[in-house]
Amino acid sequence: MAQDIYQLIARAQADYVRCIDDGDLAQWPDFFTDACVYRVTTADNYKRGLTGSMIYAASRGMLIDRIASLRGANIYERHSYRHLLGQPSVISANEREARSETSFMVARIMRDGSTSLFATGRYCDVYAVEESGVRLRERIVVCDSSRIDTLLALPL
Repeated sequence: MAQDIYQLIARAQADYVRCIDDGDLAQWPDFFTDACVYRVTTADNYKRGLTGSMIYAASRGMLIDRIASLRGANIYERHSYRHLLGQPSVISANEREARSETSFMVARIMRDGSTSLFATGRYCDVYAVEESGVRLRERIVVCDSSRIDTLLALPL
């Protein structure tokens, strides 16, 4: 089972970042279960067990609302991301749930073509294991730096 769950998580990770990097944000909430948590926080907050987050969503519906607001209500300079992922490390797994950590680097590409390293960190994930594959029950995006650009609009 360990190899199978590793492959399922690696595939889910690749599909997740391709969705964001390709700008297909309407599909992003589909990577999560209905009852889910998505947070973006700092390494210091995570280490100290603090729940303060730069982005916090407590359900798939909140993720859908976030994408809708990005498309219709929020004003921000258009940009895109390119994710580079490390290999997922499966922390634990059983028939219903798997926990993993995956390192990431995200480059931000602005409309004028300028590119910069936007964020580094790790995904601390809990996946629901389903017949069709895995979906995120919890994703805590732990950013290495506590200094985050105010242009944190798109999901990481």
